[in-house]
Amino acid sequence: MFLEFLAASANYINYTDLGIGPVALDLGFFKLRWYSLSYLVMILLGYWYLTKLIKRPGAPMSQAYADDLILYMTLGVILGGRFGYILFYDRSLLAIDKFYRVWEGGMSLHGGTLGVLFALWIFVRKHKLSYLRVCDYIAVCVPFGTFLVRLANFANGELWGRETDVPWAMRFPEVVQGATLLGPPRHPSQLYEAIFEGLLMAAILWPLFWKTDARYKPGFLFGLAALIYGTARFTIEYFRQPDQQLQWLVDATGFSMGQFLTMPMILLGLFLVATANKRRQRVEPVMGADSVA
Repeated sequence: MFLEFLAASANYINYTDLGIGPVALDLGFFKLRWYSLSYLVMILLGYWYLTKLIKRPGAPMSQAYADDLILYMTLGVILGGRFGYILFYDRSLLAIDKFYRVWEGGMSLHGGTLGVLFALWIFVRKHKLSYLRVCDYIAVCVPFGTFLVRLANFANGELWGRETDVPWAMRFPEVVQGATLLGPPRHPSQLYEAIFEGLLMAAILWPLFWKTDARYKPGFLFGLAALIYGTARFTIEYFRQPDQQLQWLVDATGFSMGQFLTMPMILLGLFLVATANKRRQRVEPVMGADSVA
């Protein structure tokens, strides 16, 4: 049986042959992990792109607001992502010696989303801005994060998919009885998520922002981002290996924790997109003197 398994899996891609790992830069006294780097680059690219977006007519905030917003977003995504992972997936990370080690993984995108939405709520109340319109602009920047973080998951060799025999299946290192061995062929679900949660979202949202009047319909781009992510994540969960500590949930209900968490996102997205035209109104921009009908 074991020899038959080796023969059957001999033609699959071995993750260890790719020459990648969790550490992007190792200087001996300092190690920069791909996971940390993905969050850093995500924040910088998101800020850079937001400054481009708000230069278009009808922007809901000025450059000064964008400079202030970056701090709110950073705290929201990191604290929300960490607390979300602890709440939804692994309570053991509440330990003092584990909670702060976010560079090793253990971040929830659903938690990060809630953290960002809460931080945005505080921000817009402070500056008396339109919540949905600011959310629309932030949503257009989201693909940077979803794409880069999923690539970091792949570099870490974590969150891999379920067993499969598709030609592009990969064998990831797995710990079996204390020993690290190459496991059975699996879906590289991290790459599926990078493509559909990141690249596909960008391919849809960015032309809508730049080429249409979608940004003048409060909540439309935000709702569409939630709908795209929610649908992609819900579908890909069928190819992704459920978290070991939550396998009982899949066995009991047929759905993973990730699928349960995306259901509200899909419903919210559908509602915001369906009702966006009713919220359209003359937009008085924070920057510039021209209104946009």
